[in-house]
This record gives sequence, C-alpha cells and structure tokens, in this order.
Amino acid sequence: MSKTEFVEHSLTDNELEYVEKSLNRKPNNIELSMIDAQWSEHCSYKSSKSLLKLLPTKGKRVLFGPGYEAGVLDVDNGQVLTMHIESHNHPSAIDPYGGAATGVGGVLRDILSIGTRPIAVLDSLRFGNLTNPNNRWLLQNVVRGIADYGNCVGIPTIGGELSFDTCYDTNCLVDVVSIGVGKKKQLIFSEAKNVGDILVLLGNSTGRDGIHGSSFASKDLEDEPTDRSAVQIPDPFIKKLIIEGTMDALSTGLVSGLKDLGGGGLACCLSEVSDMGKTGVEVDLEKIHLRESGMEPYEVLISESQERMLFIMHPDNFDTISKCFDKYNLQYSVIGKVTDTKHVVINSNGKVIVDLPTELIANAPLIHWPKTKPKYLDNQSISKPELPSDIKETILKVLSSPNLANKSWVFQQYDHEVGTNTVVKPGESGASVIRIAPDKFIAISVDGNPSHCYLDPYNGSAGVVAEAMRNVISVGAEPIAMLDHLQFGNPSNSDVFWTFNETIKSISDFCSYIGLPCVGGKVSFYNEDAKTHEAIKPSPVISVAGLIKGEHNLRTRKFNNSRPLLVMVGETFDELGGSEYYSSLGFEQSGFNPKLNFELEKHAQKLIRDGIKVGLFGAVNDCSKGGLIHSLLQMCTVSDMGASIDLSSIATNCKRWDDLLFSESHSRFLATIKNENFNNLINIARNHDIPVSIIGSIGGHELQIFNKDDNLFSCDLDYIRSYVYTSLTKLMDGQI
Repeated sequence: MSKTEFVEHSLTDNELEYVEKSLNRKPNNIELSMIDAQWSEHCSYKSSKSLLKLLPTKGKRVLFGPGYEAGVLDVDNGQVLTMHIESHNHPSAIDPYGGAATGVGGVLRDILSIGTRPIAVLDSLRFGNLTNPNNRWLLQNVVRGIADYGNCVGIPTIGGELSFDTCYDTNCLVDVVSIGVGKKKQLIFSEAKNVGDILVLLGNSTGRDGIHGSSFASKDLEDEPTDRSAVQIPDPFIKKLIIEGTMDALSTGLVSGLKDLGGGGLACCLSEVSDMGKTGVEVDLEKIHLRESGMEPYEVLISESQERMLFIMHPDNFDTISKCFDKYNLQYSVIGKVTDTKHVVINSNGKVIVDLPTELIANAPLIHWPKTKPKYLDNQSISKPELPSDIKETILKVLSSPNLANKSWVFQQYDHEVGTNTVVKPGESGASVIRIAPDKFIAISVDGNPSHCYLDPYNGSAGVVAEAMRNVISVGAEPIAMLDHLQFGNPSNSDVFWTFNETIKSISDFCSYIGLPCVGGKVSFYNEDAKTHEAIKPSPVISVAGLIKGEHNLRTRKFNNSRPLLVMVGETFDELGGSEYYSSLGFEQSGFNPKLNFELEKHAQKLIRDGIKVGLFGAVNDCSKGGLIHSLLQMCTVSDMGASIDLSSIATNCKRWDDLLFSESHSRFLATIKNENFNNLINIARNHDIPVSIIGSIGGHELQIFNKDDNLFSCDLDYIRSYVYTSLTKLMDGQI
C-alpha cells in the first residue's frame, strides 16, 4: 500500500497493513488521521511502553500511578497530592513563547482532569551555548512564556533548573512539572463508563492551531513553515476560568468523567475515554463550537487548540453542571454520547465519517528497536589535567559558568508567591516547599545531569534520581514519589535506544532499592538535528515530591548563628568526569564519572532525615553539580554570611585540591550543627556507616579555603557574588 493514497501521515507500511487487517477494509482519510494522531510516538509510547513497565509504581502513599492523567498520592486526612510532568520541546524551538506557555497550560489541565486544583509549577530548561544569539532569544522567550502564563492564571512557578550544552543548539528542552491538591473522595477519571451519558466539550473554540501537533512532536525537528501551524495558541485567561468552572462542576458530585484535550486533540481524547471505560462514543461534528469556518472534519478532530476539556455526565445532570459553566461565561457544547458499541463513531452532515474500534485506535502496535552500546563509551580517557596555578581565578571561572551561575535572572520573572503558600522559594534550597494545610507541606524538586548521563547512562541516570531525592530531604521532607521525563534522540538509532534502555534500567533499579515509586512521566524522542542526525545527550529529568509534617522540620540552605559548625556528610572520591570543572578546562570526555553506591546513598539520606527530626541540623544542602565549593557558595550567598573550611578535614582519598573542591561524588551533604551536638551526630553516623567530619565554621563575610595551614583561597563574598550573580545576566545581554 502506498502512503500517497492517503492524507499526510506518519504511519509505517507495516502499521497501515495492521490497520487494514484489523478493520478488514481500508480506512478512509479521516479515520487515518485519527489513527495517525493516536499512534504517534508522542501519544502512544509505542517505542518505550514495554520498557516503562520495569519502573516500580507501588508505594504506601500511591493511590494511582502511570496510566492516569496524573499520579495521585495519599497525604493523609482525606487529602491527596497529584503530580505530573510534560514537555513542549519541538513547539518551543519553533515558537518559544507560545510553545512554553502551552506547555504550562497542558500540564495544568492534567492536574485538573483528575479532580484536583493545580497549586504550583516548576520548570526544567535546556538550551545551547548562550554565545549564540538564537539560543539567547529562545531562552528569553521561553522564560517569558512560562512567566506570563503562570502569572496570568494565578499559579506560582515555585522552582526549577536551567542548564546549557551545545548538544541543545538545535533542540532546546522545555519541561514543566505541576502539582495539585484535592480530596480523595472527589477524584475523577478519564473514562466514559456509563452508556447513555452525554459528552460536553467545554472551553475554547476549536481552530486550526496545533493540527498534526502530536505527529510534529514525534519526528526530527525541522524549522519548516508547515511546522508552525502545529504550535498551539495559549490563552491563560480562559484557563483560569476553566479551572474555576471545572472545580465548581466537580463539587456537585455529578460529573461521571473528565479529560483534557491535549496531544491528538479530540481524536485521542475520544478513543482514550472510551477505551478506559470499555464503551463506545458517538459524536456529531456540527455541534462542536468552532473558531474558523470551512474546517475539514479531520482538522476538527486532530486540532490541538488549547483550553478545552471534555466532561462526561448523565443527561439529567446537564442543567445543574452547565450552571457552573455559565457562572464563568464559558463556552460549551453537547457533542455526543456514550454508547455500548466499543467504537468511536463520528457523524458529519448526517453521515458516518468515522467508525473505528476504540481498542484499535487507543493501542498502537509496539516497536522493539535494536540496541547497540555506543563506541564512545569504550574510548573515554581517564587522564587528569594539570593542576591550575591560579586557584582564585579557577574557582571564580567555574562558579560563574552558565550552569552554576545564580539563576535569579530567570526566577525573578516568575510570580512564585501568588497564593501566599510558597514557604521555601527559588534559590533558598534545591527543592521548593509549598504549604497544603496549616502544618503540612509539600517539597518538590526537579533535576537532571546530561553530562553524567552521557558519559555513564546507568550511573548518571540513577544519580539524577538520587540528587532530586537529596534536594527534597535537605528541606526536611520524606520523599514519597517521583516523576521521570526521558528525552533522547531518534529511537531507531541503536546507540540512542541502548542509552534509553540503560536509563530506564538504572532508574528502575535504584527506585526499587530505595523504595521510591514512579507515579507518572513522559518520553520524548526525536530530539536531534534533522540534518546531521546528531542526538542530544541522554537527558532524563526527575521530579521528586516529599511530605513535611510540622513547620519545625523545615530547613533551607540559610545559615543560623546558633549552629556555627559546618559538617560534611559522606565521602568525596576522585570523580570529576562530566563535572563543571572539567568542562571549564575542556576535559568533557575525561575523568571518572561519579558512581552511585545505592547502599551508601540510602544511609546518607536516612542520616540527614534522622538528624533533622531530632533537631541536630540547621542549614542543609546537598553536594552535586559544581561540587563542594558550589554547594558552600549557595549557602553563603543565601545567608549573606561567609565561611571557612579546611580541605584536610574531608573524608576522602583524594590528594589534589581540585578533586576536593569540584568532585561531584554522590551521597554527600553540607550541614550546620551546634558544637555540643557533634558527638551525637557521630553516633548516628556510626549506625549508618557514613563518614561525618567537621570541615569548618560559618561567620564573617569572606569565603576562606585552607588545606591545613595553607590558605588556598580567601575572597570577599560580595566580590564572589558580583561574578556569580551577574554572569547569566551579562550573557543574556550579549556582554560575554
């Protein structure tokens, strides 16, 4: 069968043959468009679904995990936390403002679709070298899109992370995490389970924006004019009304099912709700409120116009529920009904134009790609650079690099305090904290490390999970669940698929060992240069949620004079491979990559949690990107207070000062304690078999580094801050 007989689509010849065999006929053009949307990689996960089953999804607080609109966690007293992650990579590369804004809008709808109110978002952003004006333009407009959408809809952007690498020069990555809260008894699901229920489309009118959006996200990125129509148009003001109208409607207890219209538009929405409910649906296209005249039926079905929700309800409840929509002056249309046919039937002008089994549309045949270990992994150098002669210049250069520089240029554009419940704000710790009840808080982090994942996909990926957990633990929380977003090149490339397989295996192994369930996630393939086929580095992004009970358990990076001793928990190894320090020296492919010792990590995390519970620790910060020196500077700058450390006191077998300052070994924390509590800490550490050492003290306004009696570095904090706080701003202004 030739593809030219049909409308534009991305189905393979084998997939077309499978469709024909299943239907015992050829699909018409409109049916083919629906199948193409649902079977896109973006919607179907056909290349990853079999591997994703390896991830642990059960936990003591998990109510619902992968397969639902959002992960749902029991946080006691009838209250639930929901969390989800989405990306808008390709759209943001074409239209950074609109692509990023609609990325926020989409993940908020996912939280809303399960019956909970969105309360916060975080972002994880990846861009190419900022010396390239196009990358600066992308970053500026992505941040503006996220800021404007979140600020307008009234939901705080409470944290995130930002990093740069030349591998993202042609493929920026824009990930958004959202969390929500609600009542366990008011949860709702995306299923059409009751025959005779009606389908009500709420919100924005349907236009031509976003057509083929899911297919666009499932291929290599090419900046073609036709790609721009695949980018959706955001409308945060309507989204705000939809949130309120939806919450009012759900409070009636009369809604049977609810789903947002995201990737694949109405086509995917209808097939998924009917497949989940083991029913069928019948829809009349003429009843859908449209933005444009003359739209073809397939355009109406696969449009990804934003700010739309599908409500499912008994006909007798329509009048009551529609009053909730009228209250906010929202558009809505009764477009169809639930049937017992287990088919999606679409009518137009009195004729049946689509009649497809829901099971066929909603379940694409899986693909099992070949895997080959990339050759570069066997050709890595372990040589070390010469020790720099100018310690001060080296430290300032590393700390002011874009990946380590202060990110206030970004988060100052976000309203992170709307709602007045943000307790730990961006920059105050590696995780943000938001209040969900008078004495109950949620900590949330998002992390990634493409350099480590490139040099060692297994240890690098597990290490990202560990870092995200350490950040949550550092604010006093117990980690309760995680989300993953796995971003790679073309899966048909056997090297790419091998690294993808290693990534899932490592995340599964570590999460299973440490008892952290995965409650949702996303996979984004085809992040590579369409001309050179050069893929991005393996880029898993992990978000971890934690629960804090009692305000007295909250911690930040901020020093307190009542706890003047600075201690390091954990051991430092010669692990500079993939470090920011080596990158600054041009040694990106050299050195030993950090290895994650699962047992050591578990015990280090437990020690910090135990120490916080009994009040031992004041300020707490994990050691990760940038090593000890970066972790220490983060604490000093947020505290506006200096510190003095002695490298000879660190538990290590390293001999060089650069190893001690810049190693990115896992399972390490910095914390402050009282003098009289050190022996108590030693006893706790002995129980966990974790080394703990006093490495210095806080105070003054200088950062000082000694190696026994040798003063290696001494610099005023304001001088350091002038480098670290301004370097990103200068880059964005083209001054560097």
